[in-house]
Amino acid sequence: MTRTGIVLVASTRAARGDYPDRSGPILVDFLRAQGVDTPDARVVADVDIDGAVDRALAENPSVLLTSGGTGVTPDDRTVDVVAPLLDRELPGIVQAFYHRGSATVPTAVLSRAVAGVAGSTFVMTLPGSTGGARDGSTVLEPILTHLLDQLEGHHEH
Repeated sequence: MTRTGIVLVASTRAARGDYPDRSGPILVDFLRAQGVDTPDARVVADVDIDGAVDRALAENPSVLLTSGGTGVTPDDRTVDVVAPLLDRELPGIVQAFYHRGSATVPTAVLSRAVAGVAGSTFVMTLPGSTGGARDGSTVLEPILTHLLDQLEGHHEH
């Protein structure tokens, strides 16, 4: 069975073309390196994140990683959109992410994040920075395959 991934970037300025998104490609490369069939990142304006998340989850990917929209400004709505859609949260992944990020960037803890399962899809929201994308990839790298195995029903007893 082919595992599929979607990377969704919430960035009004990148969607407008003011500058290229740099976090999405890091997450796409990470998922591809994990053997997850992932197209290039989808970049949407913050205001369009609701529909973009709904459309992505409707495709039933193995993994949905979002980048951006995790701060505290009124535009930052990604976490608010994703959190209610999670059937089960995985707070340990978020704690590991904060632990890693705050070791080098004290303000990393100001970013909001959630990780969990929506249906059979693993979902995690990450900040829209290259550092956040790298930290997220580093935290997920040793656990993602095992997590996806579990979601697909391959349990080790």
